[in-house]
Parts: sequence; C-alpha cells; structure tokens
Amino acid sequence: MRRRLVVALVLVVLAPFAGAIVPRPLLTSAAAGREAPRRILVLSNPIHTDIALPADPDVIERLGFLSSSGLPLSDPAVKWLVVGWGGRSFYLETPTWSDLKPGPVLRALTADSSAMHVAIAGEIDQTIEGVIPIDLSEAAFADMVSASLDGFARDADGEPILIEGRSYGPYDRFYEGIGTFNAVVGCNTWTGAVLRRAGLRTGWWNPLPQSLAWSLRTFNDLPGMAATARDGRR
Repeated sequence: MRRRLVVALVLVVLAPFAGAIVPRPLLTSAAAGREAPRRILVLSNPIHTDIALPADPDVIERLGFLSSSGLPLSDPAVKWLVVGWGGRSFYLETPTWSDLKPGPVLRALTADSSAMHVAIAGEIDQTIEGVIPIDLSEAAFADMVSASLDGFARDADGEPILIEGRSYGPYDRFYEGIGTFNAVVGCNTWTGAVLRRAGLRTGWWNPLPQSLAWSLRTFNDLPGMAATARDGRR
C-alpha cells in the first residue's frame, strides 16, 4: 500500500513536467520568416498566467465593452490590456495571498465555474522574469484575440456578462467565463490553448506557469518569432 502511495505521489509530481516535454502540435508548419509586427506578452506569477494585448485601436475596438464598465481605454497611458481565465471563486475571493481560504482552494482543485479577468496596464518591463514577449503575424494575432474573446460568456444580446461590483481595484474587471475550472483544466492550460490558436507550440499539458514558459521557449523561436503556423494548431 505504501509503495502504491509513493508511486502515485511521484506520478503527480512528474505529470506536469511530462506534459511539458511533449510538444503540441507534434509537428510545425514551415511558415517561418514572415513579417511579425504584433507583439503580445505572456505574464506569469508562481501559479497563474495572463496574456497582455497591446492597446492598439483594433484591440480596443474588439474589447470596447470594457469601456461601459468604467475602464478608461482611451487614456493614452494605457499600453496593455491584460486578459486571463480562471476559477470564479478563487479569482473573486483571493485578491491577495492573505485572503486565501480553504473553500476557493477546494473548488479550484475539484470543479468551479470560470471567470474572465481583464486589467489595463501602462508600460511593462519586457526584460524581467515572468514576462515573455512574443511577436505574431497579423493573421496569428487576430486569431489569438478571437480565442481570448471566446472565453467570455455572453448574454442574449451577445455581450460579455460583467460580474457587478467585483474587482481588485479601479483598473480591472471580472466577467463570467465559459467552461469549468479544475486542477486538470486550469488557467495555464487555457493560456496555452489560446497561444496555440496563434500557431505557437506549447507542451501537451501545462498546468503550471513554469512548464508553459519552458515549453514556449523550447518549441518556439522567442522573442520575435513569426508565429504564422496555420496547420495542426490543436
């Protein structure tokens, strides 16, 4: 019995690393060398990843619904729109580590509804740890923005559903998300799926920010790669 428990624990520890070393997709298209004028950032902390989109006119237009929630998208100081998907309870009830409670953690490990978190940001230092700059072609960038927007649940009029009165501060908002959050399908697997829509390769399964970052750097030419692969994205 003890041996089985040890084996199970070893498998749990090794599974995220095993998932990272198998690329997804297995094969990549020979579409390198094209112009890659659009830069995004993958932002990570010890447990979570977000995608920062440039506050360019076309991005602001596609995320224009944020203005109605009070976010000042037209402010020239806004340089990035940071988008992430996560467990609803953990997101809303854990603004800081000091707010950590057993309930949201348990729901995050088992099953929880999801939420989208969007924040506006000024200049971001792209050279520090936890920031991965990635250059995309126009087509790949458009696909990735569409994939990000697919995470928002929508009302009968097709508008994203704001979670009223819940934010970490004046520069972020929460919206209802699509899908169920759990220990297997979490925020970092969502980030990986969105990046694959842009033609990037990731590990097959990346539950941790560290494994996602490692697979991005290992299987892609970063920074400045022309992520224009059009085949086998998923």
